[in-house]
Amino acid sequence: MHHRRSLALTLGLLAIPVWSARAQHHAGGAPLTRAERTDYRETSRYADVMAFVDALDDMASWIRVTSFGYSVEGRRLPLVVVGEVDAATPEAVRASGKTRVFVQANIHAGEVCGKEAAQMLLRQLALGAHAEWRDSLVLLVAPIYNVDGNERVRLDNRRGQHGPVGGMGQRANAQGLDLNRDHMKLESPEARSLAALMTDWDPHVLLDLHTTNGTRRAYQLLYAPPLHPETAAGIDSMLRSKWLPAVTERIATTDGWAFFFYGNVPFRPGVERGWYTFDHRPRFNTNYIGLRNRFGILSEAYAYETFEMRVQATLRFVEEVIDFAHRHAGPIRAVTEQADAAELAGTAFAVRATYSRGDSVEILLGEVAEERHPYTGRPMYRRLDVVHPERMPDFGRFTGTETVAVPEAYVVPTELSVVIERLRAHGVEVEPLAESEHRSLERFRIDSTVVAGREFQGHRERTVYGAYERTDETLPAGTVLVRTRQPLGKLVVALLEPRSDDGLANWNVLDGELKGAEYYPIRRLPVP
Repeated sequence: MHHRRSLALTLGLLAIPVWSARAQHHAGGAPLTRAERTDYRETSRYADVMAFVDALDDMASWIRVTSFGYSVEGRRLPLVVVGEVDAATPEAVRASGKTRVFVQANIHAGEVCGKEAAQMLLRQLALGAHAEWRDSLVLLVAPIYNVDGNERVRLDNRRGQHGPVGGMGQRANAQGLDLNRDHMKLESPEARSLAALMTDWDPHVLLDLHTTNGTRRAYQLLYAPPLHPETAAGIDSMLRSKWLPAVTERIATTDGWAFFFYGNVPFRPGVERGWYTFDHRPRFNTNYIGLRNRFGILSEAYAYETFEMRVQATLRFVEEVIDFAHRHAGPIRAVTEQADAAELAGTAFAVRATYSRGDSVEILLGEVAEERHPYTGRPMYRRLDVVHPERMPDFGRFTGTETVAVPEAYVVPTELSVVIERLRAHGVEVEPLAESEHRSLERFRIDSTVVAGREFQGHRERTVYGAYERTDETLPAGTVLVRTRQPLGKLVVALLEPRSDDGLANWNVLDGELKGAEYYPIRRLPVP
């Protein structure tokens, strides 16, 4: 009996994976990520990430760990501040006068390569690499944004993705919300925390790290700038013409990898074959950042690369993006300042948009091999080193299909407290009237509204139809003016216009006021 128990114990010990005996630290005393410790079979849990960044905090004076909010389940959202600053506070970081770059990973907790790459980047910095970056930059790194979704590890999350075979978290947060669709409605504490970070810390640049599957292609990584057609021209131009091409060329030279603008080739009947980007609406993180007059950069590693390769490709992309920011820190700040100062009132603003057909481009299509997950037996796919170049139209931009003239201000009745609170959560400046005023206004007469037949993110999105007409009204004291002459003026228009395809009316915030209403409840103060 004792002999059998001893033999079972011995066999059990022999069955322990070899990675458990590996060194727990990188050469130089810094910690290893869970992915590294397990030969990329597993991904970091929340406790792993917190222990990792806390260890780095102890290693270098230029690394400080703080937080920027909380998740639904009460977990702190870690933020690592890297730079020569007096304290890990928004005030100290902004007072430095340096360009601020925010790296965010794990918004979808099954797309875990960014989480591991962000930790590895922080370790490099703690060990003294890229010291020159600290001359012009302060880095803000949130390595694990969807912290609750990260802990819901299952082997069958992200089916078809090539690892980690030990499982990964889920796409949604603990509320069941996709955090990358919550940037306008702000229904999650995570999205509200992120909006507050953008207001308080005000980074000039945001990198949002993802993993994508989609069309079989030869690229190791795809990227995208903000896609809303009202993104500031200076931001769009620098990203498309200089920044992202420079990173692409550098990666091709040093690593031999092919990176390109995000796209897919649809196979739907009646859709022209071409390279189509995703969606222009600001519910998506980088598009939202663009409407805040900041540089948004989406990174999408390829799900059918090995997990280790996805991490390495993401890390190299982030390194090169940040290095460009270091070398062009002054111009980046100047572009954002110019966007903030641009006159918006009286200009045309696209509230709805569609794809714009561009020139023909060469797209590198590829192939995958089917393999079997070692523990579930389900298929997973691995990219093959096969390239099929094909020229096709580029649908990488959007153009407005409907515009409005931007008013001087929007007029929000004091009883619409939910709207006022939501604006403040975004960081929008609001101005309550101290006393009643008689004003010439514009009001939107409602012809009809249509509610989507299918639920999305707990909503049936609403489309409002109608037209503006002039009116004279007396505004009682306490009525809130939301002026468009402010840095977040574009966001104001996108949130408050009745015809906006991603505004508060679309997200059912005004359903109670719209029921049976003749007019949209928010008026406009036209440009004199």
